[in-house]
Amino acid sequence: MLSTLNKYFGYTSFLPLQEAIVKDILGGSDALVLMPTGGGKSLCYQLPGLLLEGLTVVVSPLIALMKDQVDGLIENGVPAACINSSLAPAAMTRVRAALERGEVKLLYVAPERLMMPQFLDLLKRLSVSLFAVDEAHCISEWGHDFRPEYRRLASLKTNFPATPIIALTATATHQVRDDIAEQLNIAGGKRYRASFNRANLTYRVEPKANAYSRLLHYLDEHSRDSGIIYCQSRKQVDALAYDLQQEGYRALPYHAGLSPEERTANQERFIRDDAEIIVATIAFGMGIDKPNVRYVIHFDLPKNIESYYQETGRAGRDGLPGECILFYSPADRAKIQYFIRQKENPRERSTAYKMLKEMVDYCEGSTCRRKVLLAYFGEQFDEPSCG
Repeated sequence: MLSTLNKYFGYTSFLPLQEAIVKDILGGSDALVLMPTGGGKSLCYQLPGLLLEGLTVVVSPLIALMKDQVDGLIENGVPAACINSSLAPAAMTRVRAALERGEVKLLYVAPERLMMPQFLDLLKRLSVSLFAVDEAHCISEWGHDFRPEYRRLASLKTNFPATPIIALTATATHQVRDDIAEQLNIAGGKRYRASFNRANLTYRVEPKANAYSRLLHYLDEHSRDSGIIYCQSRKQVDALAYDLQQEGYRALPYHAGLSPEERTANQERFIRDDAEIIVATIAFGMGIDKPNVRYVIHFDLPKNIESYYQETGRAGRDGLPGECILFYSPADRAKIQYFIRQKENPRERSTAYKMLKEMVDYCEGSTCRRKVLLAYFGEQFDEPSCG
């Protein structure tokens, strides 16, 4: 394990829980892994993927996320590939041929692709040693990022009863964890939960009055630092990115309304430090492995604590200090309430209202922010305040 870890990933030791999880997977057990951003989740299936005889299939929700992971693995000498709608037919044929020849160790696919009958038939002809379901909270209706296509993964155990499944997520309440295990039929598997306390991050909530001038003041003091600024709407992203460019900042927009080429180019410029600031909707960030993000600013109120925690977790992945600032206004709460009222499903409405109330309570509370965040995920913070 250690020699493979060092050869392909350059590490000489494991982060907390990684070694136990890898041993479990190598022993054929199912596992549910809850580990905050930067905790080393990917290694928990990538290392077993190299050590096991056959193929490891990784379920991933985003094409950009697959590309990042596969590019990084190939750079490290790991035979990895992905199959998704962005591939040209010739490239798809090449990957399938490589799979048939046993030349791929890790294959990344979207849930829709994985559950296609033809694709399942292909996998049944191959030797699949492990399924890794990344961003597993997407399978739960109680989670912050529910995706109906993930529900179809419930039949994985029926199609591959002897193949272990590892489900991984950075954010999940106790209810969501139970739902993940039930949906994937891995209720009997082991559960691992790392601490949610990112001690190097500072959490602040500020009134939204004069937010733009306060933002400029902050950026002026951190002009050389990399940071992410989250906004609720595409229009707000474009306007803020433009304004910051006029102020002389290397700021780029990122949202689903841009072309895939423009999104990819902006993301890669940010990762390469060709731009210090990315202004984005929540479409940005899942799986982005940029260690030196020094701040994450929420210019608008997030809809729930889970997505807020996941987004703030993109700061300080190198272990150095990171700041998480949220500009709060009751007007933003009213705006989100308006959109919740448009939901036709009463259960969805009720869940969204509950999540929003928890987010507002976090913003308006007078106790330690860290204590509130950790308590939300069922973890106790024994200090009265972190300072």
